[in-house]
Amino acid sequence: MINITFPDGSVRQFEDGVNAYAIAESISPRLRKATLAAELDGELYDAALPIHGDHALKILTFNDEGGRWTYRHTGSHILAQAVKRLWPEVKLAIGPAIENGFYYDFDTDIAFTPEDFPKIEKEMEKIVAENLPLERFELPREEAIAFMKEKAEPYKVELIEDLPEGEVISFYKQGDFVDLCAGPHLESTGKCKNIKIMSVAGAYWRGSEKNKMLKRIYATAFEKKADLDAYITMLEEAKKRDHRKIGKELGLFAMMDEGPGFPFFLPKGMELKNTLLEYWHEVHKRYGYVEIQTPIMLNRELWEKSGHWGHYRKNMYTTVIDEMDFAIKPMNCPGGMLVYGLEPRSYRDLPLRMAELGLVHRHELSGALHGLFRVRCFTQDDAHIFMTWEQMKDEIKNVIKLYTEVYSTFGLSYRIELSTMPEDHIGEKETWDFATDILKQAITEMDREYKLNEGDGAFYGPKLDFHIADCLGRSWQCGTIQLDMQLPERFELEYTGADGAKHRPVMIHRAMFGSIERFIGVITEHFAGAFPTWLAPVQVKVMAMTDRTMEASTEIAAKLEKAGLRVETDLRNEKIGFKIREAQMQKIPYMLIVGDKEVENGVVAVRSRKGGDLGTMSLEDFLARIEKEVREKSID
Repeated sequence: MINITFPDGSVRQFEDGVNAYAIAESISPRLRKATLAAELDGELYDAALPIHGDHALKILTFNDEGGRWTYRHTGSHILAQAVKRLWPEVKLAIGPAIENGFYYDFDTDIAFTPEDFPKIEKEMEKIVAENLPLERFELPREEAIAFMKEKAEPYKVELIEDLPEGEVISFYKQGDFVDLCAGPHLESTGKCKNIKIMSVAGAYWRGSEKNKMLKRIYATAFEKKADLDAYITMLEEAKKRDHRKIGKELGLFAMMDEGPGFPFFLPKGMELKNTLLEYWHEVHKRYGYVEIQTPIMLNRELWEKSGHWGHYRKNMYTTVIDEMDFAIKPMNCPGGMLVYGLEPRSYRDLPLRMAELGLVHRHELSGALHGLFRVRCFTQDDAHIFMTWEQMKDEIKNVIKLYTEVYSTFGLSYRIELSTMPEDHIGEKETWDFATDILKQAITEMDREYKLNEGDGAFYGPKLDFHIADCLGRSWQCGTIQLDMQLPERFELEYTGADGAKHRPVMIHRAMFGSIERFIGVITEHFAGAFPTWLAPVQVKVMAMTDRTMEASTEIAAKLEKAGLRVETDLRNEKIGFKIREAQMQKIPYMLIVGDKEVENGVVAVRSRKGGDLGTMSLEDFLARIEKEVREKSID
């Protein structure tokens, strides 16, 4: 008999070799029906595989991330089987599950188009209806290579050859289709329903531009058709909110062939960006930060000292000056180290919170570039907090408090992921464990929950990632808190303690927006371009109804501008309805309409973007209204 420990801490005994399906059946037939996979000692596990020995077990359904991943991973095999049935000459590459769906890469000369999607989906439906069992089997390395060569699948051969010696090589078979795969999978194709092909794109084999471009078919699958329909509706809404489309319509930014991945901000985009940065300055001053600026280019010796030359070199732009290697900074951290080390520091100076809006450059593959979301240069709103070990927890809590305030200003909620020590790390395990425990304590004491992300920390320390949710429920990773005990050591940073001795500070890397440009993309989609009044590039548009009211309209606009508002006038000889519709299309929060009656009575007719006609009011009353809205940073 073996002991199985469940998530609630209870322990039950089962026959050795039992599988998760049988365990689920022993709890309830309903759970057995819903079971998609299992989690064995924290690792994803095929529910059909036998379990030997004592373990902690969690049954996974579609409500669990691992269950959804397994469901959609099976969907990727169904997609591959369907494509192979329709076009047998196609070569298979890889087909993982991803967030909200899955994809499969194919080597083929066929130019898949949306017109092909219904044909592929129809074949997939047949495979689902056939309810083919997914059977796992293993082969020794040489047999596995020979097996894939026999099937003329060169990409699978390459994958097997790159596996470490002694690695288990497993396959999954469904009918006449076999794929190299570690699993897990559903018990049969019949359990994976409601599959929808979403798009097709190009993708380099193994993400390298040196390799062949493959055809990537993206798809998704949901357990319930209603959930699939809701997801499709959300995507349609997201398409309307695409920041690239809105950015062009509102004249915010442009991407040009002369600078792929390097955004051009236009006048209205700069108004938006500068307003965001003004808020950034205000909130950082309030939370006790000082601001610095470090050079955009520094020499190789510095990047070797920081460890970036060894760990991040392929993403850095480099040049040679005076026969010396230099790199354009991909991050601000090393410059911050140099600033700290410029003068002697005392424990009385700590914590020292240094913030920087640094323009950084990172080489991204051309295929990965995407509007403002993935660019090659961006403004990183960094901060580096130097502190004593005793101050660590309070500083982390202070940053969480800052993030909570800022994100709520934009109507954004967030969830936290705690990432722990990766295999490729520097520093002692004991130090990592201590730092990780401090992060856990800080989150818990702030009454916040977190998800553990094992092994995904930065190479120099554990981190917290803040995933914000927009109005469509989409998740964006923006803020981060990274503990670093290694860079202060590498740069030999010190402070004099109360005991008169020299001590090594500990440091937090902290980015609130992450990238100003990316955050602008996020909030553009979140607000669908209808930015709250305090943030809108143009807050008020003053419209003259006739030529007779042009002078009065200009005077009103001047008074509003003097009050610090961002104003445009529309004095064109056009019908007022046309002017209003155009202002609505430009998503301007307020429109002031100035006609003969308004001039005669000393008032303005006010329309709001959301509320429509608000009637007439004095300019002073309107100013009081909008100034309050801006001051309080109200959002609709």
